[in-house]
Amino acid sequence: MNQNPLYYVHPSSVIDEGAIIGEGTKVWHFCHIMGSAELGKGCNLGQNVFVANDVKLGNNVKIQNNVSIYTGVTCDDDVFLGPSMVFTNVTNPRSGVNRRGTYSKTHVGKGASIGANATIVCGHDIGPYAFIGAGAVVTKDIPAYALVVGNPAKQIGWMSEYGHRLDFNKEGIAICPESNEQYFLKDEQVKKTT
Repeated sequence: MNQNPLYYVHPSSVIDEGAIIGEGTKVWHFCHIMGSAELGKGCNLGQNVFVANDVKLGNNVKIQNNVSIYTGVTCDDDVFLGPSMVFTNVTNPRSGVNRRGTYSKTHVGKGASIGANATIVCGHDIGPYAFIGAGAVVTKDIPAYALVVGNPAKQIGWMSEYGHRLDFNKEGIAICPESNEQYFLKDEQVKKTT
């Protein structure tokens, strides 16, 4: 049994020797965490989550059911991975060609959210606080605070750190309706000003 007083692991899950799991993290039913994976503090892994070798997750990462996180993926703090979303790590897979050791990297920035059934094609980074809509297929880098949807994913707007769509005025200023934080849009980049 993989129990440690600093974190919780359901008895049906497998934690390989050497895996690092942060304090307060919860690993629920039928998960598998490989030996060189690192999970930060306060993470939550839903049912049937797989975390491969060399994956690094920050603090407070929330992973919904049926997500596999493959070698080459890193997630900063406060990332949300929706149910059954998909990461890839090889751009040209063939069963008859061994591509181990040539995995492409994908970095997910702080506070980003990836919706249910979205696919992130490897080698593309997701900026901080970006919002990837359910079912989107990401085939290029996504800027910070961007809202993208569709296949291939196209940007349709900007999101606040609280997950609200931002409505910019003529001066390029928007206010989050929940936090009242102010954002500034210039040269297709968003920055929080308060």
